[in-house]
Amino acid sequence: MATSLKNLSSYTSDQFPDISDKRFGLVVAEWNRAITDTLCQGAYETLLKHGAKEKHIYRNTVPGSFELGLGAQLLAQHEEIDAVICLGVVIKGETRHDEFISHAVAQGLMNVGLKFNKPVIFGVLTTENEAQAWDRAGGKHGNKGVEAAVTAIHMLGF
Repeated sequence: MATSLKNLSSYTSDQFPDISDKRFGLVVAEWNRAITDTLCQGAYETLLKHGAKEKHIYRNTVPGSFELGLGAQLLAQHEEIDAVICLGVVIKGETRHDEFISHAVAQGLMNVGLKFNKPVIFGVLTTENEAQAWDRAGGKHGNKGVEAAVTAIHMLGF
């Protein structure tokens, strides 16, 4: 979680495994696309920086964060996919809609990871407003996409 004391893009790569032969699925929500594209770029560049091959990174889009679970499952079921990174944004509105979406996405992604015994990463921003989302998509708190990619790499070394 990003705070004034923790930047999402700060990490140590000392213990990273070799990911040159690993295949990654990126599932990116189209809702709030400018933000999710920025998250995706952060994840993509981080994977390349640490040895992933461009041809081994597959980007797929889903309409919104709610659909990330099914998108993750459709990728995770393929044996050649080693990790799935899910990127989305849920911004609080005037109703409690965000709570239901956030809970469903978190539970869905956890279930997919457990079902297929592979990392399925929750790279979803859950913010009060759009400004907070931008702060966590390359702004003052770093980029959640970077953090999601780092998490996937760590989990592949587990």
